Amino acid sequence: MVGLNIKSVLSMLVLFVAFIDNATAMQISDHYSPFNSKRAMRKRTDYIILHTTEGPTKGSLNKLHRYGEANYLIGTDGHVYRIINKHRIAMHAGRSMWNGRTNLDLTSVGIEVSGYHNRDITSAQYAALRELVSQIQKIYNIPDEKVLTHSMVAYGSPNRWHKSSHRGRKRCGMLFAKHDVRKKLGLDKQPLFDPDVKAGRLVNADPYLAKILYGSAREQLKASTRFQGNDAMVISSKRSAWDIARDKYKSAETLYIFLDGKKLSGKEIKDWKAIQAGTRVILSDSQSANEPEGLTIIGKDGDTATDIAGVEVRAASTIYFLKDGRVRQGSELSEKTVKELPSGTRILVGYVHGGYITSKRCAFDICGDKWNLSSTFYRFKDGSVKSGNSVNQKSLNPQTMVFFQR
Repeated sequence: MVGLNIKSVLSMLVLFVAFIDNATAMQISDHYSPFNSKRAMRKRTDYIILHTTEGPTKGSLNKLHRYGEANYLIGTDGHVYRIINKHRIAMHAGRSMWNGRTNLDLTSVGIEVSGYHNRDITSAQYAALRELVSQIQKIYNIPDEKVLTHSMVAYGSPNRWHKSSHRGRKRCGMLFAKHDVRKKLGLDKQPLFDPDVKAGRLVNADPYLAKILYGSAREQLKASTRFQGNDAMVISSKRSAWDIARDKYKSAETLYIFLDGKKLSGKEIKDWKAIQAGTRVILSDSQSANEPEGLTIIGKDGDTATDIAGVEVRAASTIYFLKDGRVRQGSELSEKTVKELPSGTRILVGYVHGGYITSKRCAFDICGDKWNLSSTFYRFKDGSVKSGNSVNQKSLNPQTMVFFQR
């Protein structure tokens, strides 16, 4: 290193770190989303969250690129694609919680693996994923037990099928909770229980999933064998249309194939209680994996407020946009008032009422990096409500209300 001064050596080290994920163990290339430059840098990184695309590589790559829903994708041939810079926020976890912390997009790296939650991945994918996870762990000092699956952290707010906030919203990445799979990935430790279900913050809406995620190797094998052939895309007594399709359950793009062969789109179905077990749900390949939940509406998403918000119908975290223009938290309304809310009343479930933007208090002061997320909502003086990803800072005038996921 004759002729190199300390400054030159340091510069070389910086370049090495910047290109650390170009290691020869992986074939890696840029396929950055148009959203990459618009996403904020994470202030901290505590987790790696593993996903399965539930579809083939080509369609998944196009979708992830379009929506910016992962930091990386690993194809079936082991090739790694960068979607969102590893230091930036990728919208991959959606409504999420782990050990009481929510919105894990803000504190995690998301890796999508082309494949399915209940099928093994290829040997090339194992090699690439092991190397990629190891590198990210070293960069951010992430222990094995904080390498989680999307199915571990995703949760659902109350709805017409589940009356409480619940775990089991996703089976995505379930495979990566299995002891033998984690061993192949070089992960020696893993979570042994769901901290949010144990603490009572959430209820368990998918017992089968819980056995796969947190059981011993023997218990996982037993559960897998017992539920072999259990299809996550088929409606059952324990798996509703909402569990499968989320807020796309009533979309014109979501197709339902009934036992008699009849086919209807979600938009065409009127009586959701009449759907039989065994009905298959087909989701469009063009749909985002984590569509923002948005505003729910009485008369559309449920016949009453209780159908939509369940046991949280009068909670401070349930926000009502009343038809007379007022905005109220559930805790401010009487039981009688809630029961009599008319069709067309808009509701947010699981939200913080951040108050008003003022000349001395901007959106960032209220909700930080969440200010421009699709899950954050603004109510303007004229009564209109818009999501964070559809506004700019200049449009957020004083007297604009802010609501963000708790």
